[in-house]
Amino acid sequence: MTDTPAVNADPAELAKFSELAHRWWDPDSEFRPLHQINPLRLDWIGSQMPLAGKRVLDVGCGGGILSDSMARKGADVLGIDLAAKALRVAQLHALEAQTPNVTYREVSAEALSAEQPGSFDAVTCMEMLEHVPDPSSVVRACATLVKPGGWVFFSTISRNPKAFLFAIVGAEYLLNMLPRGTHEYLKFIRPSELAAHCREAGLQLGQTRGMEYNPLTQRYWLSANTSVNYLISTQKN
Repeated sequence: MTDTPAVNADPAELAKFSELAHRWWDPDSEFRPLHQINPLRLDWIGSQMPLAGKRVLDVGCGGGILSDSMARKGADVLGIDLAAKALRVAQLHALEAQTPNVTYREVSAEALSAEQPGSFDAVTCMEMLEHVPDPSSVVRACATLVKPGGWVFFSTISRNPKAFLFAIVGAEYLLNMLPRGTHEYLKFIRPSELAAHCREAGLQLGQTRGMEYNPLTQRYWLSANTSVNYLISTQKN
């Protein structure tokens, strides 16, 4: 198998997140929503598997918000991304915060799956699938990387008129929660499509939860409503 780390990546997407990399750990920056939803994501993962003592891979880790918090829960975490500037920010933060047991690498999920198949107790891939040309390829790589019986956690955005209204018009243009152009509607993924990718990759579906937001109270919460943002947990057969 050839190592093609840059094939399943959009150069414009990488440039977009690299441009903002220095602001990743500013909770009042464009990454504020990631800081706000991180406790929800962390608790949801922890409710399905204990993180302490587990080897965890965070695919599309960006500046390391989730990677760092999982390491602080006792996991041995490897965060991977193809945005070099974001990775440098993640590494610097880990040094400054003295976060134990977290490392970062510039490598694609597909390349790492050829190098380290079946090496991780859990794999997380959050808010990343809607930014790559071929999300099914990432799902397959995640399935290859996790051990049999291990967990793979995904989160992304559904594709429907409500999601367009909330995630693009609302979040990017009306509320200015995210930079304009953060998301492309046609790259959004319906829960049924992601579920099909998971089954094809040998992943058994677990829990599906929606993530909702109230702009008046600025509060996020998990619910049964998967029409916009949603999370899926899976286990390798």
